[in-house]
Order: sequence, then C-alpha cells, then structure tokens
Amino acid sequence: MRRLLIAFAAALTASAAVAQPASVTAELKNSAGQTVGSVTLTEAPKGVLMRIEAKGLSAGWHGLHLHAKGDCSKSDFTSAGPHVHGSATAVHGLLNPQANEPGDLPNIHAGQDGMAAGEMFSTEVTLKGLRDADGSAVIIHLNADDHMTQPIGNAGARVACAVIK
Repeated sequence: MRRLLIAFAAALTASAAVAQPASVTAELKNSAGQTVGSVTLTEAPKGVLMRIEAKGLSAGWHGLHLHAKGDCSKSDFTSAGPHVHGSATAVHGLLNPQANEPGDLPNIHAGQDGMAAGEMFSTEVTLKGLRDADGSAVIIHLNADDHMTQPIGNAGARVACAVIK
C-alpha cells in the first residue's frame, strides 16, 4: 500500500510539473480610454488561441483584427497601424482566395446588452511574433467584416483596442 501511495504522489508531482503554455492578457479600451474588456492570447502548438470579452459595443456583428503595432494611443486607434500582414502585398479577407493577412479573424457578436465574448484560434500567427519589438494590437471595428472587401472588409471605424506586448 505504501508503494502505491508513493507512486501516486510521484504521478501527481509529475503532472503538476507540466509547463503551462505562454499567455498574455491585455485590457481592451474604448476611444475614451476606458477599459471595456480583455483579450487573452495563449500560445498553442500550431498557433494562438484568443479569448475576448468586451462590453459597451453596439448590438450586432463586429470585425476583429490583429494590427501590426502595439499602440492604442490615438483615440481612433490608427496608431495600431494596418493589419498584421503575411507578405509585402496585403490581401484581406477570410473568404478571399488570394487572402494572406494573418491579422484577419472571424467577427464577434454583441448582444442587445452590448456584451460580446468569444474564443478563436489562428494558425497564422505566434505569440512570439505578436509580441515582437513593437508589439501588436487587437482591434474591434464598428461593423461586421465582409471578409472580402479591401482593405478591411468594410468593417468601419475602430472602436476598441488592446495592446499586445
């Protein structure tokens, strides 16, 4: 019985020693600088898992993108730059056969209460890449992304931003 308990304790210790994946959580802010939610990015073996929670959005679908710079200092969030690009020639759209922007993500939906939550996975980025020298940003847009129209899928104004560093 004593050997069984020692083996069980060793198994528990070994499972507790398994390293947790790298993760970063950032505050999502509106144009007035108020915190309206959070974004958590977690490194996975073949990409990044993103969990987002937001409040204060208009009801309906909203475009969601990864932007090239970790800078949300301007109230219109243009300081975050363009989408994260996969090549020198950027083509937007999850439904576009020529698309190559790793910054393209599915839309999120806010209910009548302005709350939105979602979890998505991208095989196009890594946490290390998003946390490069100038970081990156997660942007929520006013309108839904049509996943085809250049350069941002008619997603409209940037209404919330989270700095990923």
